[in-house]
Amino acid sequence: MELERTLVLVKPDGVQRGLVGTIIGRFEGTGMKIVGMKLMHVSEDLASRHYAEHEGKPFYDGLVNYITSAPIVALCLEGPDAIAITRKLMGATRPNEAPPGTIRGDFGIEVSRNLVHGSANKQDAAREVGLFFNDAELIDYARSNDVWIVSDEG
Repeated sequence: MELERTLVLVKPDGVQRGLVGTIIGRFEGTGMKIVGMKLMHVSEDLASRHYAEHEGKPFYDGLVNYITSAPIVALCLEGPDAIAITRKLMGATRPNEAPPGTIRGDFGIEVSRNLVHGSANKQDAAREVGLFFNDAELIDYARSNDVWIVSDEG
């Protein structure tokens, strides 16, 4: 079974509202493994590289200003279908469209304060993980319960 890695950011509103532990717990509860994690301030340079696809759009400056406004928690999660599972658990970008049981559906209020970011696809995940983590910051390790989370039967 192929394992994927994906980037998750607990955005400034998630950190400021004291939801970091709750949000991380939701991801860990799926069985995904944290292989990288750090509390950090996002520089304007990193923000501009992270949001490069949105440069020139009317909301771009707001994205950069917001993500650099306070600390975030960056996570690299690993597991089978990690990207799709993460996206489903986060819920729709607009919290009022996210179903109950998702992070944004349970805790979000508005689109500009939607608590979390997750990579959209494999290409974005590879690029984004590389922006926020260097190889030495990602740790490969086995957990004793991995056999109960990931089947080797495919």
